[in-house]
Amino acid sequence: MAAQSDLFGVPVPAGLPHGLAYAPDIVTPEEERALVAALDAIEVTPFRFQGWTGKRLTASFGWRYDFDDASFGPTEPIPDFLLSLRARAAEFAGLAVDDLVQSLVVRYDPGAGIGWHRDRPVFEHVVGISLEAPAVLRLRRRREAGFDRAALPIAPRSIYHLSGEARHGWEHSIAAMAERRWSVTFRSLSTKGMRAIERS
Repeated sequence: MAAQSDLFGVPVPAGLPHGLAYAPDIVTPEEERALVAALDAIEVTPFRFQGWTGKRLTASFGWRYDFDDASFGPTEPIPDFLLSLRARAAEFAGLAVDDLVQSLVVRYDPGAGIGWHRDRPVFEHVVGISLEAPAVLRLRRRREAGFDRAALPIAPRSIYHLSGEARHGWEHSIAAMAERRWSVTFRSLSTKGMRAIERS
């Protein structure tokens, strides 16, 4: 597979799924410190899934998906301090700013990670920014005899975009962290998500 390239001209290593774009240094170290200070001030709560409580702490803005009852609906607006970051995420992904209507903030304390999953089908584009500690974005695609696997190191202050095959054909996960890490993810709504809104 040939190397891909995002809008910023940064190549994605060969062997990674089509539809995955990545770039380092989407924010400066000074901006990262300001973002982390603002994130430290918001309320984050343990992730819940059908009565089970995870180690990572989360807060949703714009729209929220409840994993306990599979409900989907509006919630608090995206905070002002994240709006310039959203604009950079939209530019990186080649989207209009207003397309990114949801933000999920996650704090990974030492020992926390996220298991294999695809983002909920009410969302379409997934644009993530990593702050503080480095991590590895692991990807897998099921085959009859097992899995295709790939991995992308994601540095502090970097950004990635999942669309197309990488978004819908592959699962992704992040192993348990040794250091604290913040993740800010922006998402657009899918056709299914927009239909759910129209029915509500």
